[in-house]
Amino acid sequence: MLNTLRTHIEKLVPLTDEEFTLVSSYFTAKKYKKHQFLIQEGEDVHYNYFVVKGLLKLVYTDESLKEYIVGFAMEDWWESDFQAFYTKTKATMSLECVEDTEVLCLQLDDYRKLCAALPKIEHFFLEKASFGFIAAQQRIISTMTSSIKERYNQLLEKHPSLIQRVPKSLLAAYLGVSRETLSRLSP
Repeated sequence: MLNTLRTHIEKLVPLTDEEFTLVSSYFTAKKYKKHQFLIQEGEDVHYNYFVVKGLLKLVYTDESLKEYIVGFAMEDWWESDFQAFYTKTKATMSLECVEDTEVLCLQLDDYRKLCAALPKIEHFFLEKASFGFIAAQQRIISTMTSSIKERYNQLLEKHPSLIQRVPKSLLAAYLGVSRETLSRLSP
């Protein structure tokens, strides 16, 4: 698991063996089964998760119990209820396994200690946050300006493996359409 993390980090910043030993000391490995929750709405959020293997969905549930899929996270992605994680407030979303999943977990205090001890890791997390912010803005703009067919094609283009791994009902919820509408769009 740790080799996967090192490869991931070194896409942005190089690390010596000694630096990576320090980095890895802050992470905890965990395994979850399909349908298990890593985060549940209303609970404390203890970790930011790096996905080594598997697939997760981040879900917001409104007052009428309608579920909205905010995002998916697969290998090489980071996921959490970031607002709750960084502000130490209760989760407003749930994070659930779509597949059996292996993650590396990083607590907020350890994240801060690690960034203070190794500025290049702080740079790494800043870059990852920037990329995440850009992706979120693109998704918002796409939702406001693109047709359902265009959004489906964008998802297919950006994340083709996701289409193969996620049930159509979850893809439909992510795109904000009915299962039937999605069936008409997909090949």
